[in-house]
Amino acid sequence: MANRVGRGLVGYLTQELREAPQTALDAGALGAMLEVGDVILIAGRSRVSAVIRRMTSSIWSHAVLYVGDMLDVYEPDGERHVLVEMELGIGCASAPLSKYAREQLRVCRPFDLDFAEREQVARYCILRLGYDYDVKNVLDLMRYLAPVPFLSARMRRRMLALGSGLPTRAICSSLIARAFERVRYPILPRVETIEDEGLRREILHIRHHSLYMPRDFDISPYFQIVKPTLVQGFDYRKVVWAERRGAARGPARRAAE
Repeated sequence: MANRVGRGLVGYLTQELREAPQTALDAGALGAMLEVGDVILIAGRSRVSAVIRRMTSSIWSHAVLYVGDMLDVYEPDGERHVLVEMELGIGCASAPLSKYAREQLRVCRPFDLDFAEREQVARYCILRLGYDYDVKNVLDLMRYLAPVPFLSARMRRRMLALGSGLPTRAICSSLIARAFERVRYPILPRVETIEDEGLRREILHIRHHSLYMPRDFDISPYFQIVKPTLVQGFDYRKVVWAERRGAARGPARRAAE
């Protein structure tokens, strides 16, 4: 009975509520500019996506990691799986890039991380394929973000036992955060300023991986925002606007008459 109720709840939460955006990225252009270790943020169109967006005050509800050709998994049509994600109702799984071809995306690239470290980040997530999604972590995050009278955000965080505590459970952003922790790469650390022999120094403290959300990769000062249309070479002078096309047709039509 519990499994049946759980499956019904997952089906309800993952049901799509709105249509795909009008300005989705071209999958070919996106694939040509991605690098191993890139974090791809997804707005999402399901009920749970809407909850996460409201909960985090952000447009992004899901995060996946690009692992390139490190996987030997293919779709029936031959398309290679190049993404690793933690998905509600599925767990940690791989996916092809076309899965999100019609979604609103943002690519976040770790700055100055060498290829060996990028592969280490990707390998960490690949080795977690098959892990379960940590539903308890989602509930804890909702409690953490909800306003509690007379308690600061810091106190609420200390009072919560975030996540299930099981090493085989995670959510999308915490899995990727743990991967970057392995190479000591910062996302949104807590900054402490100290006085040392008259000099002011900043010390970074790693936040617990379960506190990370998809938006943190977007607002992190250590990740670059990479846009495929600009990487390919964008010239605004070549954009054809509807009114310009109509204006160009007008003189030609009058000349023909």
